[in-house]
Amino acid sequence: MLSRSVSLLACLPLLCPVALCEDRLPGTQPLELGGDLAAAMVEGINRYLTREIESSPGHRATYWKRDFTSHEAYVKSVEPNRKRLKTLIGAVDKRLPPKMKILAGPEETPWIAEALGTNQTPRFKVHQVRWDALEGVDGEGLLLEPESRPLATVIVIPDCDQTPEQATVDIGLSGLSSISTPVLSLAESGARVLIPALLSRRDTWSGNPEIRMTNQPHRELVYRAAYEMGRHLIGLEVQKILAAVDWLKGRADAPGKVGILGSGEGGLIALYMAALDPRIDVAAISGYFQRREELWKEPIYRNVWSLLTEFGDAEIGTLVAPRPLFIQGIPPDSGTPDTTGTLYPHVSGPPRSPGRSGAAPGVLTVPSPASVESEFARMRTLAERLSPPWKAKLITDDPKQPDSKSFQTAFAEELGLKQPSGGGASTRRTRNGIPSEDREKRQLDQLVEFTQRLMRDSPKYREEFWSKADPSSLEAWEETSKWYRDYFWEEVIGKLPDPTVPANPRSRLVYDEPTYRGYEVVLDVYPDVFAYGILLLPKDVSEGEKRPVVVCQHGLEGHPQDVADPKMDSPYYHRFACQLAERGFITFSPQNPYIGEDKFRVLQRKANPLKLSLFSFIVRQHERILEWLSTLPSVDPSRIGFYGLSYGGKTAMRVPAILPEYCLSICSADYNEWIWKNVSFDSRYSYLFTGEYEMPEFNLGNTFNYAELSWLICPRPFMVERGHHDGVAPDEWVAYEFAKTFRRYSLLGIGDRAEIEFFDGPHSIHGVGTFDFLHSRLEWEGKEYLEGH
Repeated sequence: MLSRSVSLLACLPLLCPVALCEDRLPGTQPLELGGDLAAAMVEGINRYLTREIESSPGHRATYWKRDFTSHEAYVKSVEPNRKRLKTLIGAVDKRLPPKMKILAGPEETPWIAEALGTNQTPRFKVHQVRWDALEGVDGEGLLLEPESRPLATVIVIPDCDQTPEQATVDIGLSGLSSISTPVLSLAESGARVLIPALLSRRDTWSGNPEIRMTNQPHRELVYRAAYEMGRHLIGLEVQKILAAVDWLKGRADAPGKVGILGSGEGGLIALYMAALDPRIDVAAISGYFQRREELWKEPIYRNVWSLLTEFGDAEIGTLVAPRPLFIQGIPPDSGTPDTTGTLYPHVSGPPRSPGRSGAAPGVLTVPSPASVESEFARMRTLAERLSPPWKAKLITDDPKQPDSKSFQTAFAEELGLKQPSGGGASTRRTRNGIPSEDREKRQLDQLVEFTQRLMRDSPKYREEFWSKADPSSLEAWEETSKWYRDYFWEEVIGKLPDPTVPANPRSRLVYDEPTYRGYEVVLDVYPDVFAYGILLLPKDVSEGEKRPVVVCQHGLEGHPQDVADPKMDSPYYHRFACQLAERGFITFSPQNPYIGEDKFRVLQRKANPLKLSLFSFIVRQHERILEWLSTLPSVDPSRIGFYGLSYGGKTAMRVPAILPEYCLSICSADYNEWIWKNVSFDSRYSYLFTGEYEMPEFNLGNTFNYAELSWLICPRPFMVERGHHDGVAPDEWVAYEFAKTFRRYSLLGIGDRAEIEFFDGPHSIHGVGTFDFLHSRLEWEGKEYLEGH
């Protein structure tokens, strides 16, 4: 890895007169890259991320300190990993005291069905139940209660598109049915069985009818709002079912062992539950265990921040050890995995409801047997030094080997359950239960409201988070805010390593206007990753003169040419880089990689499990740009400011907050109450229902809103440019959030450094108050310059 000082050697200008290098900038090599450089940038970042994902299993050992001296020592040694996993899936809220109730009216039998033996003797009854989980959040499902004292407690979690009733073959609601499903077999064997309901992949109630309905699966809708608040649907459903474990374990007649059996999405939840809670004595996972390096292809509600840096399915499985773990495999001679989703659910994409949109792409396919087997082998290798050996088995129910012990049988026997003799039982309906549709709607509404309460309470959590910052003086603030800057970069944005290649600057002349020249510039950052932009250099810069630079940033799906091409007058940008160059500023207009629609959003999907984001790359690109600009003989490195519109305004809140080399920042057409913008279920301005699925940033709501990000820019000058008719957010949101920015600056005695300009206009550069701000704060003569030129 090269140090910054070494990497800058390639940036130093050569002794080349401008007259001899008019086709390129002095100190640069000719730029010969052709084609769409923006698309090439996105593809290069994609290749970088693909390499990092593939190599991630080899880097995880640094996070683990397994102690194999005894089972007890092992469990203690992996506790830090267990705690980190809880945080990553947002399983952080305190559960309510255990309380479960049977759902039945005063004139109704407590059970909705019962199972009878061949001689019509009762074996177990089926109840619809509800239990307290988190504040305002219940769990619901079916409880199969044996007539005699239970021999074990089993939690069966079906795939999320299968209701608890379907998991028990409708428990006889259409009359009598033979007991043949795994659930009923376990109950018939004497187990107390709980079947919780998960949110489905349907989009029936996704959205707000008064604002917009979306085709996001119910799971995605909750995921998006929860993710911004440091929670996750995975963690919320884990917590809901663990609340049931609290109640089941507290029963006076609670049997000795608790087992968990999950399939599909239920297998995911079951694996995480067993990994996080040692009270689960035996775990059996069907339809969810494989190499997880293609997580980015899966539905977005499986996206977990930082997961692959420390955990694959194998590592999560080792958190279950030394407790028994059974994984259901795929027969090796099954040929190409079918698409029926027999074990593994098959999802071809989000729902295709007419007139609806906004869902993130994502598929679930049946993995190859090799994917399951290799991950299982890796898991066994990670824990092979356990003594006594860990009982972890990959069981493939192969019809060609009928005498082999089945997955279901192995799980039941580990719990001490045996299929009773005397033939199967039948179930009989006694009354209608609560429709599963009503339960689904109630579960969705509760989880959505849970996220909304987190959003409403977030200011107090951010205040607590910021309690270590010392505002007693400007010096104290600068010193104590450094920790928050580092935290934001490392824990929210994601910090890439230092650049590993020299900048190798290349350029070519693209504009030759009466008062300035324009050059395309490319700078290397990592293998396959480069920075690119357009430098506008006034022609009247005298020898030895140092001028300020304004970095002019485009928005979503934009290009440097949108702001720096003298022949292009976009209604959003108004050639503002050209206008500033005409005022004598040097400008640089970078290409940011938020371009290509889902192509760049895939980068976010690939980056997040690596504890990275799109802005991880943008920060390093801008760092390289700043380094290079600082080497130019006409640039004053202490006077480089940032000015961005829309997604460029989003950049204005994040990049200067991290890179103090930017001496000021202007956020245009983006600054607002950002947490409401991403989480609100009740606002037409919210991203919650739209196709910008890359917007949520994990746990941002509890750490940084836009006011707090401006505090990271403080004490450097900061300005907001806001059009009254900008549809990003209402003026009231902008003013409310900016009041917190201004208060921080004012209480530090520098209120004159924080400004806002409202103007009667749309989502665009206004270039009035902001231009005055740049002239003043970058100490450039402004009107006098224009009059003289």
